[in-house]
Amino acid sequence: MVKIPPYLKKGDLIGITCSSSKMDLQAAEYARGVLSSWGYHVHLGITVGTSFHNFSAPDELRLEELQDMLDDPEIKAIVFGRGGYGMVCILDKLDFTKFRKAPKWLCGYSDITALHSHIQQKFGIATLHSMMCSGITPDTLDNEYVRSLATALKGKPYRYTTAAHPLNREGKTSGILVGGNLSMLANLSGTPSQVNTKGKILLLEDIGEYRYNIDRMMYNLKRAGWLDKLAGLVVGSFVDGKETDTPFGQSEYEIISNLVKEYDYPVCFGFPSGHSAENYSLKLGVKHELKIGAKTILTEQL
Repeated sequence: MVKIPPYLKKGDLIGITCSSSKMDLQAAEYARGVLSSWGYHVHLGITVGTSFHNFSAPDELRLEELQDMLDDPEIKAIVFGRGGYGMVCILDKLDFTKFRKAPKWLCGYSDITALHSHIQQKFGIATLHSMMCSGITPDTLDNEYVRSLATALKGKPYRYTTAAHPLNREGKTSGILVGGNLSMLANLSGTPSQVNTKGKILLLEDIGEYRYNIDRMMYNLKRAGWLDKLAGLVVGSFVDGKETDTPFGQSEYEIISNLVKEYDYPVCFGFPSGHSAENYSLKLGVKHELKIGAKTILTEQL
């Protein structure tokens, strides 16, 4: 049974931390103001607005702050400042004893995929693949994707619809939603944080990767059995793809489509999730229904 953290009420406390790469303080303060306008109290951690090379702070400080927020009973959700790189460096040192007894919503994507997958595989607790503080800006303030974070935190069920894609494989299925950033999932393959995908709906997205490396990572998942017994596959945004001097010859979507053509489960492409302004909040570890036809419909199932 999946354990669902309590949804938020007005006046609840949200913690913001940068457990991976650094983030500009002014941008984080803007996001704090937006979260406050939704009726929550917001605490900015000391890793916000600081830097240590590419990280927000040394491993020890990032670990300490995230551990404190996981353990603090007053904090009802953690919204990460941004992704980048760094979660895997501290993941095995985190103590989830108190979190397992009193779970809270962990909100983020990209590098935070490592934390999502670890928690789902080890503890069966739902988390939120969502916009982070870095995505809450004056330009995105009123869009449906930022609003989807507010909706998810309140516990309102969602039903997302997107246009059909030429590479879609039509069908209807249901299963627990897992996954996230492809680079992180491939990095977790063969580790204790690798999520069991049997009977699940797998979400994939990525940014800034060479197309041959997308192919290589997809083969990693395929050879490791990730793709064999899925209930369905949801492919989000793949942006800022790179080429070597000799083009790879396939787009990211074509690479994925070719590697899953032997399977018969439904597959949709172009779902609004990932490193783009179109980034719906999705509850990982929670059962969803996926319908792919003239349009794609992904519905949270209570």
